[in-house]
Amino acid sequence: MADACFSTQLIDGDGVFNVTGLENFMKEVRLAECGLSYAVVSIMGPQSSGKSTLLNHLFRTNFREMDAFKGRSQTTKGIWLAKAQNIEPCTLVMDLEGTDGRERGEDDTAFEKQSALFALAVSDIVLINMWCHDIGREQAANKPLLKTVFQVMMRLFSPRKTTLLFVIRDKSRTPLENLEPILREDIQKIWDGVPKPHAHKETPLSEFFNVQVVGLSSYEEKEELFKEQVSDLRDRFQHSIAPGGLAGDRRGVVPASGFSFSSQQFWKVIKENKDLDLPAHKVMVATVRCEEIGNEKIASFTADEEWQQLEEAVQHDYCPGFGKKISSLLDRCLSEYDMEAIYFDEGVRSSKRQQLESKLLQLVNPAYQSLMGHLRTRTLEGFKESFDKALEKEGFAAAARDCTHTFLEKFDKGSEDAAIQQVNWDTSKVKDKLKRDIEGHVASVRATKLSEVCAKYEAQLTKALAEPVEALLDSASEDTWPAIRKLLQRETKAAVLGLESAVSSFELDESTEKELLAKLEKHGKSVVESKAKEEAGRVLIRMKDRFSTLFSRDADSMPRVWTGKEDIKAITKTARSASMKLLSTMAAIRLEEDGDNIENTLSLALVDTSRPGTTDRSIQSSDPLASSSWETVPEEKTLITPVRCKNLWRQFKAETEYTVTQAIAAQEANKRNNNWLPPPWALAAMAILGFNEFMTLLRNPLYLLVIFVVYLVGKAIWVQSEIGREFQHGFLPAILSLSTKFVPTIMNILKRLADEGQRPAGPERQREMELQPKSTRNGSYSNVTSAGSSSVTTSEIGPEYSSPVAQ
Repeated sequence: MADACFSTQLIDGDGVFNVTGLENFMKEVRLAECGLSYAVVSIMGPQSSGKSTLLNHLFRTNFREMDAFKGRSQTTKGIWLAKAQNIEPCTLVMDLEGTDGRERGEDDTAFEKQSALFALAVSDIVLINMWCHDIGREQAANKPLLKTVFQVMMRLFSPRKTTLLFVIRDKSRTPLENLEPILREDIQKIWDGVPKPHAHKETPLSEFFNVQVVGLSSYEEKEELFKEQVSDLRDRFQHSIAPGGLAGDRRGVVPASGFSFSSQQFWKVIKENKDLDLPAHKVMVATVRCEEIGNEKIASFTADEEWQQLEEAVQHDYCPGFGKKISSLLDRCLSEYDMEAIYFDEGVRSSKRQQLESKLLQLVNPAYQSLMGHLRTRTLEGFKESFDKALEKEGFAAAARDCTHTFLEKFDKGSEDAAIQQVNWDTSKVKDKLKRDIEGHVASVRATKLSEVCAKYEAQLTKALAEPVEALLDSASEDTWPAIRKLLQRETKAAVLGLESAVSSFELDESTEKELLAKLEKHGKSVVESKAKEEAGRVLIRMKDRFSTLFSRDADSMPRVWTGKEDIKAITKTARSASMKLLSTMAAIRLEEDGDNIENTLSLALVDTSRPGTTDRSIQSSDPLASSSWETVPEEKTLITPVRCKNLWRQFKAETEYTVTQAIAAQEANKRNNNWLPPPWALAAMAILGFNEFMTLLRNPLYLLVIFVVYLVGKAIWVQSEIGREFQHGFLPAILSLSTKFVPTIMNILKRLADEGQRPAGPERQREMELQPKSTRNGSYSNVTSAGSSSVTTSEIGPEYSSPVAQ
């Protein structure tokens, strides 16, 4: 099937480049797909020399031809472009406006030169159409054309070797073999006569052009022969770019996808009347086109659905297989770039490929960083969970070490999975941050665990010290602080051994372990000091309690009864001395075995006031307690200052003075109440004055019996009414109390006697009485009688005493 013929005006008669038309033409003929496999053919020649006709027959194009019947005039304006049909490779054909045209005039040759230079810069093969009868003529129409071609050729900085195919039209009978030498000689003369740059003064024509000649018969007179010759010439254009083909040097060829941009830049430079630098132009075209291809690939990459899914996925969580997927996408994108840019300049292509790769990696980098962030977070969370479980089975340090090694390996595997083949991004910073996070978590857990362990042993030490220390301070003796020191040393040692064993699994450095043990020892001391300070705040209460205990109770801890025989002064001094010892014990903390003279100072200043020189305190030169600190006792170890001790002692004496006064009053009252016998002189008077009555009793024993009975009854009333105890409260209270109890007591005694008289003696008791000797019974009777006065019973009225008199 024949190819469709596409054509467009590339440059109009005013020199305006048709960019849109060329872009549409390239899309229609799918030129971009050709790569370097395409050729450009252009034709020059005088106006109305049959250029368009030749091209239409040679390449089966559809250029507009001149109508000979309407006269000879300009047909082609500007430059037209068409695609040759059924010629491989793709061949573009340019039909240039004819030279020496009447329409432009003799002086307007600028466009002729511009179009000629454009054809030489773009084309691989340039056909020069000329009449056969002009060969050998000095002023023929082809001479100005050749001069124009050679002149503009010199403006090319480094021109490629272009094929100049001279087409001799309307060839006569003269053989071509005879015409060609003449033509070549004329061409050489023109070449030699053209001014050249200094660098090309001696350069031969063959370095710049591959000159070939072909003759064609007249189209009007020998049309069939013309067509046959054109057909033969057409065959020469098949595979023209192959080695040995019609096309010349292909080093400066631009890839087909850059033809439009290259042509625009060529024409722009030519219009600005600047010298052409073909190698630089080639680089420039490659730069622009490779950049355009790169931008297209970036746009294609960002629009790729797989990439969009990956980008979205890594925003929320770690995505397995990320590295392989991204590597595949990047490889595909770069491969497509390589395929489209393969024909452009290698240096530019490689540079732009690196830029494309860099831009793609910049596009991928945020997703990669997000992925690594999720990987780090996931690894850290897994570490925390595994570490907590490992702590239940093994020691802290071993668990931390094993878990850290395991999860760092997992991170490395995840990093390898996320690695992109096209780049070697450094993950050391992320890994270092993960290490810091792991170390921070381990340090936090270690601190928590150590805090718990230390708190446990501190609590045990507190419990072991608090109550015993309080009890020892309460007893307050000379051995109190030595006992506290011994207790502190023993319990602290036990706690330190326990803590040392507990923290061994943490594998702490020596300094840290020593610090923890020292902290525990310090805690033990602080417990003792805290308890001592607490007890020092209650020292006045303790002193009063101790004084009350020692003053109000005897050595057997029984309550004292102030009978008048007790030495209250000595008891008071002993009790106060004990209270003073308590005060001296509480005055300072003595956890070290350094001696002090606090007790002696307090004893001399507060208790022992009877020694010589201390009676009149007003004349003392100094007061040992008039100070805010104790000698040889540091301020931080002082619980009660000397001045405070003096004030406490004054308050203590004031508050215990009443107790001593009450004891003295009770003792005096007891002495008064227990003095029942009259004075000695009264006893002597009674003996002298009552002698007659005494003799009367001796003469009449019945009186003695009556007196004895009265004594027994009185004794019973005395015991049962507790007359002695009642008079201890005073005479008047005793009289009032006994007046209410006298009659009930008499009635109770009579009732008991009546009850005893009505109850017969038991057989066992009678048998015992019979078996006992008389003297024994008499003694027993006397004992029972005495004891009977002390037998106590209980009644509603109060204590009752039974008497065996009725028996």
